[in-house]
Amino acid sequence: MSADRPLEEVVVETAFAPLLGKESQTFCRLANALRSHPPGPWSKGLFQRLAHEANRLESFLDDHGARFNRNFSLTRELVASVRWLALAGFSLSHLAARLDTYGLGQALSSEEQDRLRRTLDHGRSFLRTSVEQLLVRQRQELERLAVGWDSAMASPDEASLTAVRRRLPRNLGQEEPTDDSQRIAEIASKYLAACTMLDGLELRPTSEPRELRQKLALVCKEEQARVYEATVHNLQSTYDTHIKNTVVESEDDRLPRLRGLLSASLHLLESVTVLAHFVERHESESRGEATHLAIAGIVGGAKVRSLMLNELLHWANALMQRGRSTAEELLPSYIELRELRVELPPNLKLHARPAALIVNIVAHHGTPVELEVDGQRCNAGSILEILIAVGSKPDARDFLFRGDIHPLRDIGLLFEGNLGEDGLGNLPTELQYLRNR
Repeated sequence: MSADRPLEEVVVETAFAPLLGKESQTFCRLANALRSHPPGPWSKGLFQRLAHEANRLESFLDDHGARFNRNFSLTRELVASVRWLALAGFSLSHLAARLDTYGLGQALSSEEQDRLRRTLDHGRSFLRTSVEQLLVRQRQELERLAVGWDSAMASPDEASLTAVRRRLPRNLGQEEPTDDSQRIAEIASKYLAACTMLDGLELRPTSEPRELRQKLALVCKEEQARVYEATVHNLQSTYDTHIKNTVVESEDDRLPRLRGLLSASLHLLESVTVLAHFVERHESESRGEATHLAIAGIVGGAKVRSLMLNELLHWANALMQRGRSTAEELLPSYIELRELRVELPPNLKLHARPAALIVNIVAHHGTPVELEVDGQRCNAGSILEILIAVGSKPDARDFLFRGDIHPLRDIGLLFEGNLGEDGLGNLPTELQYLRNR
């Protein structure tokens, strides 16, 4: 009977070097092929293959604790940096290849289309140059560590990767609409909300490094960038799940036009997110100073921030704003606008708990609803606005709601059910979703 083996063994660095040499062989060969590639931006297939191989090698290094090893931490960080910049390049290259299919000609003038193409070419060229410099440094580092650098070159087939990512719909928390019109109205409403979110960033071009650092720290930390990307991504996913390739889409050319703007903006925001991660990971105090200085010396933070703020974020917002009027046109086309006048039940007040239920109803249906309290109007999808409006009119007992028939119907049921004050379990079955939120 053999003795139990330990769960973890320490590998001495001299023994790890040949293991890394074998594991990095494909990565090195791909890097050689990329460096010999003709001048100009790489294709999305090349960026994707590089990101794939860098991810595989980074995982190997992480599995062996390279991140916390004095000799191999820089190697690991160089590979990770290559991966993130390659991901940004992939998104920009994908957009560049699909500009015509997104139908942006109806939203942008010829001069604007040329400017957008120049932005994409500049971004991809900058990322290619930065990655090439990182790969040169990577080769030096591997040779210093006696790992070696495989000098062979990947074949054309090995240097491209075109598999389409497949994923389930992003519909967690969503309820099925009663009809296509309701879903389209929801998309239009949320599109307008996304426009407001991005326009609120108040983007202004600047080249001064200190201003770039301050502005990005204010409006585009990685956490914020992920919110912008997820907001637009969820909209596109909702559209593709319920509207794409349907009869209603074929009969209304405004819908694919809106989808094209969503997709173009999404790819720009994908690049912003990975670049925000790249910038922040090399400014974290938890990372070694030597590693940070090495990466910063190869890929200048000011240039990355300028690309993010002055070009990618700028165009993501500009493209979304071009669809604002289309979304505004779609709303009245696909919702049944009604008014609902309700009276507050005796001995009840519209305090925070019932106000939150109203907000949840509006969020559930995804279309805007307006509340009027004694002449004062507010957004019924905002608990703060409801409480301010009701608080400023403490004696008001009559409330007027305006919006689509679906949320108004449920708001009426909520008032009939004493605003849920008798317990959510006593609400009508049509409001079951309120008990699950």
